[in-house]
Amino acid sequence: MSDILNLSRAGRVLRIALNRPEKRNALNTELCRELVAALEDADSDLHIGAILLCANGKHFCAGMDLSEVATAAPAQISTAQEQLFTIGSRLGKPLIAAVQGAALGGGMGLAGNCHIVVAQPQATFGLTEIRVGLWPFLVFRALTLAVGERRVTELALTGRTFGAEEARAIGLVHEVTPDAESRAAAIASTLAEYSPTTIRAGMTFVEQARGRDWISAGEIARRVREEVFASPDFREGLRAFEEKRPPRWPSLAKDKAGE
Repeated sequence: MSDILNLSRAGRVLRIALNRPEKRNALNTELCRELVAALEDADSDLHIGAILLCANGKHFCAGMDLSEVATAAPAQISTAQEQLFTIGSRLGKPLIAAVQGAALGGGMGLAGNCHIVVAQPQATFGLTEIRVGLWPFLVFRALTLAVGERRVTELALTGRTFGAEEARAIGLVHEVTPDAESRAAAIASTLAEYSPTTIRAGMTFVEQARGRDWISAGEIARRVREEVFASPDFREGLRAFEEKRPPRWPSLAKDKAGE
């Protein structure tokens, strides 16, 4: 892996930092591929319970690296970005973003793929592709899930930028705080200590039930719920509740035993 990503671990939290500050962390094909690989590796690593996505420099991500478009094959770029901008629907672990500076175009789409987003007050967002004759095709689906199709269409049509408070008002951002990365890291650390079995089951349900009719979604909910009911983690959760103590998740204990 190159130095365009910085990876580090604190407990059960993996910190992934975009590291192209001289390019405002613009997404070239190499960065897209390495980020997808890092996220997929983290998803399969039993020692990681949550992922913190952040960026070095003044800006989170300025979007697609337009300087690459003239030299790289469009299909190559699209394939790499399609993998990245659908990553949120494939992960079984929480992905928490800390956003500073600009999160534009693909950068906003990257934030939309995260399950929880914390932003600095000065952060700015926008789907600015229309200004260069492009439409945010690949990020549209994830952002629609985050804030709704009508809002994303308006943002795509106008290409306007907006601040962190509006981003929170429309549901793209969950918290606004000056120390966004510390707050996001604290959230990630808390989530990383919950039952891995239950979190993955919940994320699986969200993905499988999406777009289903009411009855089909209910059937999926019953099936996944029964699997959680039968799990050692849920039995431990009940015992811990009755004994008025913190739970010791069996799946987490196996994880720690292997460290």
